[in-house]
Amino acid sequence: MTEELQIAPALRAFVAEELLRGLDLEPSWFWDTCAALQARFAPSIARLLARRNELQAQIDAWHREHGVGDLDAYEEFLTSIGYLVAPAEPRVHIGDVDAEIATVAGPQLVVPSTVPRYALNAANARWGSLFDALYGTDALPPREIDASHELARGYDEARGAQVIAEADRLLDELFPLALGSHADASGYRVVDGALVVDTGDGEQTVADSGQFAGSGDGVILLRRNGLHAELVIDPAHRVGRQHHAGIADIVLESAVTTIVDLEDSVSTVDGADKTEAYRTWLGLMTGTLVASFRKGGETVERTVHGDRDYTAPDGAALTLPGRSLLLVRTVGHHMTTDAVTVGGADVAEGVLDLLVAATAALHDLRGLGRYRNSRAGSVYIVKPKMHGPEEVALTVELFAAVEGALGLAANTLKLGIMDEERRTSVNLDACIEQAAERVIFVNTGFLDRTGDEIHTDFLAGPVVRKDDMRATAWLTAYEDRNVDVALRAGFPGQAQIGKGMWAKPAAMAAMLEQKGAQPLAGANCAWVPSPTAATLHALHYLRIDVHARQRELSGRTTDRRELLRVPVLDVELTEEEKRHELETDAQSILGYVVRWVGLGIGCSTVPDLEGVGLMEDRATLRISSQLLANWLHHGLVDEATVRDAFARMAAVVDEQNAGEPGYPPMAKDLEGSESFQAALDLVFSGRAEPNGYTERALTQWRRKAKHSA
Repeated sequence: MTEELQIAPALRAFVAEELLRGLDLEPSWFWDTCAALQARFAPSIARLLARRNELQAQIDAWHREHGVGDLDAYEEFLTSIGYLVAPAEPRVHIGDVDAEIATVAGPQLVVPSTVPRYALNAANARWGSLFDALYGTDALPPREIDASHELARGYDEARGAQVIAEADRLLDELFPLALGSHADASGYRVVDGALVVDTGDGEQTVADSGQFAGSGDGVILLRRNGLHAELVIDPAHRVGRQHHAGIADIVLESAVTTIVDLEDSVSTVDGADKTEAYRTWLGLMTGTLVASFRKGGETVERTVHGDRDYTAPDGAALTLPGRSLLLVRTVGHHMTTDAVTVGGADVAEGVLDLLVAATAALHDLRGLGRYRNSRAGSVYIVKPKMHGPEEVALTVELFAAVEGALGLAANTLKLGIMDEERRTSVNLDACIEQAAERVIFVNTGFLDRTGDEIHTDFLAGPVVRKDDMRATAWLTAYEDRNVDVALRAGFPGQAQIGKGMWAKPAAMAAMLEQKGAQPLAGANCAWVPSPTAATLHALHYLRIDVHARQRELSGRTTDRRELLRVPVLDVELTEEEKRHELETDAQSILGYVVRWVGLGIGCSTVPDLEGVGLMEDRATLRISSQLLANWLHHGLVDEATVRDAFARMAAVVDEQNAGEPGYPPMAKDLEGSESFQAALDLVFSGRAEPNGYTERALTQWRRKAKHSA
């Protein structure tokens, strides 16, 4: 079959010279396997995509006649066309699952695979400095500083005192002493396998002796709710000199798991782009990934961290992982790529992603890498944008086929289900049933889920404003039911129940205040935008026993009918309210698209109109573009008003990005700007885009921008 393939040169070389090195597999075998998988699965994928379109056309016709309609009638209609399937009662049975998935609750990072430096930061974010996170963010109130004082010259002891006081408070809350406070400690030591804390009241220890987990070279190891914390004792360190007990830092177990992303956070439009993304995943599986960059006038080299060694209280050796457990997210069924063509047809990108990702993981499964990723012998693949149980079943079949090709045991490839499309949400139990021996993850995604909500019920009427979506009935039911179904299916002790991203990377005080609601909701992982955020979010999991909370929630049942309530406007908006929403969404779209199309950056912190940096990816783009397309269709705004708003916001975005190297300004030539035209395309074609996805427009315009460059 190899002669029928056309393969991008960079990808061909990568497979032959890097991916297969040391695996006793030949490039011809790899590409024959790729072609065979394409031949087997492309027709099924096409059939299921056609089914999506068929269902959407039927829903559109229903809304044309009924508008929002009666909920009972709408449910009956969706059942009659097969959109809603009969409820299921799945019970998952997952073998060979790592503790980070099955039992340890904690933060989860998502990192673009196209930036090796960021990927290494994320992998190494298993452990993070609490002192740095408190010192360098707004997690603690800012201190008034004399205008003549320059923090850049060194350590600010007044700020350090704030950090130490907060650390004492957290230690008292999370690891209380039998008597007294950590603030009274003058030293920490281990005597005969027990922790001794010297205080003004004499020798103390932690109230729960089980919280003392071990010690290392200058380190006291504590444990709570399955997560660890290191007290780093170094009185000679500048922080240790200031600390009353010589603690130089508290290092928290933070990003327990990390998703290496081949999807929404990357801009990969050709074989060269895909190769760079694949190379990062391979380097993480082998442990050989290296990133060099300039910092402070010097070249810094970043590599993968090793494991951490301690002595347990009973004197035995104790080793803890030094890195996040890594998952990889491939693209959805709807994506194709010309990085490889078979008989002139682009291959299914998800098929190629899976084959490459699983082959790269062979280095880990066979113990060929510097470090182990999965100690249980599994590969964790997150599959996004599946619509309903039929598509999950196809994914399971594809996973089994790749296992067969690679000689892997059945169910080695574990499946993470992104619960971000409405047909999956309302049929989540049936989706889980299709993958009951593989599923290790379900995750809610507000933005993609909202984008699909708007597109599915596009003709029911104009939808509520973006910020108002969070208060709608369907969203509350969506977040609750995701947990209910997973608990009923037996996820505790076997799989993750995940929640979505904190979108404000600089707003750590607000994150600390609000994101604890996710573990309280029963989620044993939730997404964070940075290693620092992971360290701070870990405080929520140290504070909240998620497994106990899941037991409390067990048996709750959320009516899936609530997910069918269409979020249409029930009040008339003022012209000012419409203008504000239009400008907010236009600025958001442009701020993201200009970096995706113009610079090839798939995930960005985009300042909003108030200057607040928001984490943006294709999911945020989908909701903004679908909302404006919906309002345009229903006449809340007209084309001229939209074009005018985008032109004005282009100047704003240009100003916000004025210092960005290589930035392609839009406002000076709107007609000639690929980024500006892509943004308009997303809105004006939004009604017709299958499921409201943004990939077609982004890819088309990014390719034009690359060609122009």
